[in-house]
Amino acid sequence: MKPSLAALEPPRAPVVDADRRDGAAVAVWHALWAAAAGLFALGADALGRGGAETAGLLILATPGLLGLVLLARDGGATRAALLAAWTLAAVAAQTLTGGLTGPLGALAFTPLIAAVVLGGRLAVFGALGSAAAAVAGLVGAGINQAPGAPEPGMAAISALLAVGAAALAFRQAERRRAARLAALQAGLGRAETILAGQPGLTLVTDASGAALAAYGAAPAALPVDPLFEEGLLAAVHAPDRPAVQAALAKAATGAEAQVRFAPRLALDRRILLVVRRQAGAAPLRLTVIALDATLQHAREAELDAARVEAEAQNASKTRFLANMSHELRTPLNAVLGFSDIMRQRLFGSLPDRYAEYADSIHEAGGHLLDLINDVLDVSRIEAARYELNLERFDVRETVSAAMALVRVQADDKGVDLAAVMPGEALTVSADRRAVKQILLNLLSNAVKFTPSGGAVTVTAEALDQVLELSVADTGVGVAPEDLARLGRPFEQAGGADQRAQGTGLGLSLVRALAELHQGTMSVDSTLGEGTAVVVRLPVVAPRPAVEGGAEIIPLNRSA
Repeated sequence: MKPSLAALEPPRAPVVDADRRDGAAVAVWHALWAAAAGLFALGADALGRGGAETAGLLILATPGLLGLVLLARDGGATRAALLAAWTLAAVAAQTLTGGLTGPLGALAFTPLIAAVVLGGRLAVFGALGSAAAAVAGLVGAGINQAPGAPEPGMAAISALLAVGAAALAFRQAERRRAARLAALQAGLGRAETILAGQPGLTLVTDASGAALAAYGAAPAALPVDPLFEEGLLAAVHAPDRPAVQAALAKAATGAEAQVRFAPRLALDRRILLVVRRQAGAAPLRLTVIALDATLQHAREAELDAARVEAEAQNASKTRFLANMSHELRTPLNAVLGFSDIMRQRLFGSLPDRYAEYADSIHEAGGHLLDLINDVLDVSRIEAARYELNLERFDVRETVSAAMALVRVQADDKGVDLAAVMPGEALTVSADRRAVKQILLNLLSNAVKFTPSGGAVTVTAEALDQVLELSVADTGVGVAPEDLARLGRPFEQAGGADQRAQGTGLGLSLVRALAELHQGTMSVDSTLGEGTAVVVRLPVVAPRPAVEGGAEIIPLNRSA
């Protein structure tokens, strides 16, 4: 039912580099070769059969001595250099002894034998080295004018050396192959153990989603056997199949893909797939991890439902506040009107205590009306029912009107109120009432929180197409930890005595009105030194181009 990983295309990334683990064994082979070649060379010289043959044997013993370097430093570059040394030694020996027809002809194959021992991908280069040695021997025989019949004893010695070295080489290669196979099987076993212990189902599929291997615990809604018989797509609910196919195609390009689908056998469940391409696999193989995401899907559905309900409740709250504020403002206007009549004593005099009560009623009613107006404006903005009435006007007039409304409050507190404005008209295209409301809220806050002897300065200027309104005061300032909260409804800064002076709607309304104009509000404050609120609105109207002009008529002097 579940094929082993060994039945699939093995990964090309090395599990274990056996060629680099047998450096000691390869070094021993080189040492044995050097000892054998050296002993035969000394023996031949002692028997009086020295000359070119002895020199050739000693030359071929040199790569064996160089092979001992593998004990200290093994690697691909080192082994390639050793094979080059074998090739050079074989070429030199064959040139001296007459090549394949000479007494050491069998040793022309030593580069190929050494390549088998060194392993890796050096066999082709070893064969080329042996071919080069054979060609060099032919050239040497031609130069030496055919050295004659080879010495039988030396030919036997060279053949014995070659056969012995080849036997050891092939045995070493077989041991290396067995070690690589054991390491690969051990790695596959560990991989299968890890995959089988995963909480989800891990599939190996081809590009079309046909299952090739399966590991781990399959979700209850996704049985494994049909995946091998029908493929992954057959287990997916039809409407979700295009999304799964798109995920498989994306993973085939090398990018990780995720997709969620309903299984065909359990439409009330949800399966999450994570699809990756196996690196270096040929033909194309995909790793598919299937997780039961039913609980996560249910939680997300609950969160979505809760979000929708919260948004509906918030919208209901906004509509309620807007309607309530509108209904409260109508009777409140009557209270303010009647209390103002009593304050002015239009229908006769009142006892002093009743007159004080009338003043208190009018003051409290005015404060309540301001609060209701702010709540109404905020509610309308949140309900997206606040419509801007854009018109062209000189913003300097609006600044002056707002300052006139708060000047009495500033004079009563002993706060100096000043304005900095350009000398020429500053024309904007905006909602006049909204701009005035922004200035009134900022000026009222500044005067409210500035002690006697302080100053409030309002600045209006145009920066390209942006109107910048700045209200700066020398008041109590705002602590850094409170700055982040300012601008949100009903959020206030400072102590209890400062919070009692407002509702926290002023700056919230300023920010909302600025954003309706596609503008921004920023607050910069230092505790104990003052606050500066800057509102930037992209509402500056471009100056109209001058049309016409005087016509210049050249003077005709000949007339």
